[in-house]
Amino acid sequence: MAEFSQKRGKQRDEVLGGTVDFLLANARLVLGVGGAAVLGIATLAVKRLIDRATSPRDEDDAKGDSTCLEESWKELSLLKATPRQQPRTPPAALSQPLSLPGPSPASPEGPTDTGPQMSPPPSSPSPLCLTFQEKLLAFEQDHVTIPAAQVALAKQLAADIALQLQAYLRNKFPELPFGALVPSGPLYDGLQAGAADHVRLLVPLALEGGLWDLVPGLDTVARDPRCWAVRRTQLEFRPRGSSPWDRFLVGGYLSPRVPLELLRKALASSVNWPAIGGLLGCLIRPSVASEEPLLEVQHECLELTVVVLLAVTGAAAEDPVLLAWPLEGLAGSLWLQDWYPAEAARLRALDARDAGARRRLLRLLCGVCRSHPALARLDRCHLSQVVLRLGEAEADWAEAALGQRFLQALEALVHSLERASLPCHFNPGVNLFGGLRAEEIDALGFALYRGLRAPERLL
Repeated sequence: MAEFSQKRGKQRDEVLGGTVDFLLANARLVLGVGGAAVLGIATLAVKRLIDRATSPRDEDDAKGDSTCLEESWKELSLLKATPRQQPRTPPAALSQPLSLPGPSPASPEGPTDTGPQMSPPPSSPSPLCLTFQEKLLAFEQDHVTIPAAQVALAKQLAADIALQLQAYLRNKFPELPFGALVPSGPLYDGLQAGAADHVRLLVPLALEGGLWDLVPGLDTVARDPRCWAVRRTQLEFRPRGSSPWDRFLVGGYLSPRVPLELLRKALASSVNWPAIGGLLGCLIRPSVASEEPLLEVQHECLELTVVVLLAVTGAAAEDPVLLAWPLEGLAGSLWLQDWYPAEAARLRALDARDAGARRRLLRLLCGVCRSHPALARLDRCHLSQVVLRLGEAEADWAEAALGQRFLQALEALVHSLERASLPCHFNPGVNLFGGLRAEEIDALGFALYRGLRAPERLL
C-alpha cells in the first residue's frame, strides 16, 4: 500500500508539474515576463500547500513549519515588490475571436476555391495623453465658465434688490443723502469663476463738496497704508450740524463704524425681506453671523450672496473708493481703500491692448483656489496682484501660452509666500499677506509647492 501511495503521489506530481509548465509557458506569451513571474510564484506557493496537504506528515515536517512560513512571507514580499507592467496590446491574431468555418446552405458541398483571406483589422490605438494646456482648458470649460443664463439671472436679482433697498433707505432715512445703489463686482467685469454667487452692492454716501478732506492712513495715528481718514473741514463757516453726516463724526472725523452698524441693524430687523423675496420670486435673508452686511439670496436656479458696502467716492475718477469695513485696532476709525475697481480696469486695458488672456488666467486661478480647501485663504485680491505683475512683465498672452502663464503664477505665489510678502500693485507699502498667520502661510506654501510639482492635481 505504501508503494502504491508513493506511485500515485509521483503521478500526481508529474501531472501538476506539467500543468504548471503549461500555464507558465502560455502566461509568458500573454502576460509578458513580469506577469509570468508573478503567476509562477503564486502557482509555486499553491503547489507547496497541496503537497503539504496530501503528503504524509512526519517529524521533519513539524520541525520545518517555521521555515515554510518564512519562505511564504518571502514569496509574498516578492509578489508585492514585483513591478506592475502596463498591459500590452495583444497581437491582432490573439485579439480577434476565432470563427470556425461551416458549410453554407446555399452552396453545394465539396472543395471550393478560396480567395485571399483578409487580414484582421489592426487594433485601435490607445488614446493619447492630454497635455497640461489641454487639461487646463478642459478645467476652464467644466469648472470656471458660468452659463450666460445664470449670469443674467444673478444680475437681474441684484438689480431688483438694489431698487428695493434704495426705496427703503429713502423712506427710512430721508435726511441722509445716499447715492444711487449700483451692483458691481467680478460678475460684471467678467472675472467671476465657477458660479454667479457673489455681487457687491455699493451704497455711496453723498458728501458735500468742500466740507470733507481725505487724509492718507500713514498721516494718522494708526499709520496704516491701507486706509484713509475722512476729516470734516470748514467748521468755522459751516458749523457742526450743518451737514446731515455730522451725526457720525467722532473727533472731527467721519466714523465708518457708526453708519455701518446702523445699516446692519436696519437690514436685519427693519426691512421686510419676506415680502420683497416673494415679489422677486426668491428667498432673501440677512446674514447675522458676518460682521459686514450680507444678504443671502436663494433662487430655484442659483444661490447668491449680496455684500452691501457703505462707500465714500470722490467726484474725480482718480479719487480713491473707500469702504466702511470692520477693521480692528486703531484702523477701526478709518475707511479701507478699495483697490478692486483699479485692478479690474487695469486688467481690462492690458487685455484690450493685445487681445490677451490675463483675465482668463485670473479666473482659472480663482477657480482652482475655489475648488481646493487648502487654498481657500488666497482670495481674488491676492491673485490679482500676481496676474497684474505677470501681465505687465510678459509679452505673449495668447491662448497657447495660458498653461505656461499659469505655472508662472504658481511660482510667483510660492516665492511671495516664502518671503511672507505680497506688495499691492498700486501701493507697494501694503503687504497683502500681512493678515495671514505663520501657520496659514506654511499651509498655503506647502499646497502650492505640491501643486507646482504636479499641476494636474490642481485641476
